[in-house]
Amino acid sequence: MSSMSRGRAALAGVTAAVVAIGVAEPVAVLTGPRSAPLIAVGGLVVDVVPEPLKQFAIAVFGTYDKIALLVGTAVLLAAIAALLGVLAARRLRFGLAGIAAFAALGVAAALTRAGADALDALPSLVGGALGALTLWAFVAGPLREAAAPSTPPSPPAAALARDEAPAGWEPQEAAGDESRRRFLRGVGLLAGTAAVAGLGGHWLAGRRGVSAAREAVRLPTPVAPAPPVPAGADLAVDRLAPFVTPNREFYRIDTALVVPQVDPATWRLRIHGRVRRPLELSFDDLLARPMVERHITLACVSNEVGGDLIGNARWLGVPIRELLDEVEPEEGADQVVGRSVDGWTCGTPTAVLRDGRDALLAVGMNGEPLPVEHGFPVRMVVPGLYGYVSACKWVTELELTSFADFDAYWVPRGWSAQGPIKTESRIDTPRRRDRLTAGPVTVAGVAWAQHRGIRRVEVRVDDGPWHEATLAPTVSVDTWVQWSWRWDATPGDHTLQVRATDAAGETQPAQRRPVAPDGATGWHTVPVEVG
Repeated sequence: MSSMSRGRAALAGVTAAVVAIGVAEPVAVLTGPRSAPLIAVGGLVVDVVPEPLKQFAIAVFGTYDKIALLVGTAVLLAAIAALLGVLAARRLRFGLAGIAAFAALGVAAALTRAGADALDALPSLVGGALGALTLWAFVAGPLREAAAPSTPPSPPAAALARDEAPAGWEPQEAAGDESRRRFLRGVGLLAGTAAVAGLGGHWLAGRRGVSAAREAVRLPTPVAPAPPVPAGADLAVDRLAPFVTPNREFYRIDTALVVPQVDPATWRLRIHGRVRRPLELSFDDLLARPMVERHITLACVSNEVGGDLIGNARWLGVPIRELLDEVEPEEGADQVVGRSVDGWTCGTPTAVLRDGRDALLAVGMNGEPLPVEHGFPVRMVVPGLYGYVSACKWVTELELTSFADFDAYWVPRGWSAQGPIKTESRIDTPRRRDRLTAGPVTVAGVAWAQHRGIRRVEVRVDDGPWHEATLAPTVSVDTWVQWSWRWDATPGDHTLQVRATDAAGETQPAQRRPVAPDGATGWHTVPVEVG
């Protein structure tokens, strides 16, 4: 049994974990960032975590949900590593068995990812081995003396009587301080080296990314440019979402903890399955085809009432309808499964992709190649459907099948197989709990019903009568529309509500329903105070 204190044993366990994760990063440069233990296990968590917990994370953290997951995983790992350190101080084999179990979990997580091979196990194996070696060094190896608190013997009684100490003897407190310093130096050296290795590996992985390849892409001129944005489409009201969402502000919700780095030189798209004429295209093949450009608003099914998981952009791409016409789908092939390079899938109704709407294999976003985090080099964009059934990023396959034969990623997790976007509206200004001045106040926001269009937006105050807002012009039925209403605000606490009616005459319902299984409903409500 080791004589380590619990505090030092716990810190030794955490140091072993830091070493394991740190050294795994440079190894993952060779095998791919998804094979790094923290990322591999995090990806497994994303796949198996209960859906309510996943939606809670999105509701709380929004587009920072992945960072929150990685930080939470790291904190949990540190806590378990501290416990393993304490166990190892009692019985070394307990701590080593715990590290072996975590290494096995990392291996299993890495090998079960789409496209994995045997080499993907290497980061977890190397990291686990060095983590175990570190723990052994503190508990039973060369660092054991530093880890164990010193308890020097008391000086002889005769020496105490003479009020003197024998040569070489020092007070217990001083000896303990020196032991503590040796231990902390060992921890700092190992953890610091591992951190440098981890950061260096992360930097090298970034250097192997596709930023340079993206910058080299020259987008073709569309044969059908986007219609010009009409004057007045953007009301330029403070805190009102702009008509076109900048790329850097466009929401991102997906399951990829590490953004896939897909080289356009090696990218291929297979269109296969229940088709008469399978097709394979390179990136150059795709760029050589006639391109169209359209403004299209995308929305996430996880968007709560009044949420911001929605954005409008100008997309450049090849119509999917034309590609499907070429491959000639067989009768009964009512679903097109888009498959990402990381194995994620979405199922889109074949009929929707062929009904004349501007469903695109997009290569451009707001006049530049797709940002890497938004699907570079190619993604799907389909107006009128939530992203979980249509917006496949980093797409490499379109497989024709049927809804009866295949469930895409989110369907077994409780979401509807088909997800048409619901008619919604949002108040952007004033914001919740704003303190306003009595008098004229501009109430403004956005409304959307992609591929149907918005006919009317109405606002009311304190459950009073509905007042019709003024709609700004828009490009097409596939985009959101800005709206505004002038309110003569009176002093007191008030509640603003908004509802929209689409071009088919359907008004969004008042009843609040959660995002699962096919999108939230309800009127956006904003309480304000007028002084």
